[in-house]
Amino acid sequence: MHPLHDTDRRDFASDNYAGVHPEVLAALAAANGGHQPAYGADVYTARLQEVVRGHLGPDAETFPVFNGTGANVLSLQAVLPRWGAVVCAETAHVNTDENAAPERVAGLKLLTVPTPDGKLTPELVDRQAWGFGDQHRAQPGVVSITQTTELGTAYSVEEIRALADHVHALGMRLHLDGARLGNAAAALDVPLRALTTDAGVDVVSLGGTKNGVLFAEAVVVLTPGSAPGLDFLRKMGMQLASKMRFVSAQLLALYDGDLWRRSAAHANAMAARLRAGIEDVPGVRVTRATDANAVFAVLPPGVADRLRERTRFYDWNAATGEVRLMCAFDTRPEDVDAFVAQLAQEAARVPADAVRAPAPAGRV
Repeated sequence: MHPLHDTDRRDFASDNYAGVHPEVLAALAAANGGHQPAYGADVYTARLQEVVRGHLGPDAETFPVFNGTGANVLSLQAVLPRWGAVVCAETAHVNTDENAAPERVAGLKLLTVPTPDGKLTPELVDRQAWGFGDQHRAQPGVVSITQTTELGTAYSVEEIRALADHVHALGMRLHLDGARLGNAAAALDVPLRALTTDAGVDVVSLGGTKNGVLFAEAVVVLTPGSAPGLDFLRKMGMQLASKMRFVSAQLLALYDGDLWRRSAAHANAMAARLRAGIEDVPGVRVTRATDANAVFAVLPPGVADRLRERTRFYDWNAATGEVRLMCAFDTRPEDVDAFVAQLAQEAARVPADAVRAPAPAGRV
């Protein structure tokens, strides 16, 4: 069968746009022969337990699932009682991009906090972590952070440790949405464990899809006893794969070796190249830190729409002209350079007096 799309095309809309890493496809093909027990009783899922423990510690318990939303919902549902609430950033993926699944499916309350950079701090957590014992208020039981954040920023080891200590002192748990955890670890040059287990995280949604797999994420319980009933919740939540070996085989390809780091580091490097290129384009203003594989910038009026005739990317704030540009494991230097050249060409067509003024100071 011939492909229905241009297989040479690269966009900057999302790392979800990328295909599957060839090493992951090879792992799927290798796992395909013969029969293996269903529902996680296979040798690939057993091996995945060992591999993840090698990364995250001997107490780590891994539950493969299909997607990131499923991993987040199951993590929060397992950690919290029926009356529990989650403190998270306003920009958190669980709040903005999961169609209220934590609230609709898991029956939880999200207590959101505005942040300047997508990152929570102990002081910001305290804006919503109150009312303990008040029957009139949903009870804060877990803080959920995203690594890297939706604004492209990465929590340092020290920032996560400070959050974990504060959260635990309040009698709460810390959940980490690690859809791009590999990008953060590669950028900070630390092992996965440093940003999770050793920093005090209780439960992590371990990413795969955004780093080159087809359909594979996992809930990993780091603190024993912190997320009871996940076996049952995974089935109830329609995230239990009958042919789980194919989910686990993908995560093995990523984490049983250094593919996760190689792919993430490459995406980060392409984002750094992209930022360096567009910073030199007159009328373009980079708006946020580029800690990993995301670049945010305000483009001159009309430029984004003209560029999107050739390359897809998303508006982040249409009112200010801010866009988000994402790089992936398969982004090539020539893709970046071609986009920068097109941007420079389009920006040169915009009169100097039409360039947008900077956004007001303090805008979240």
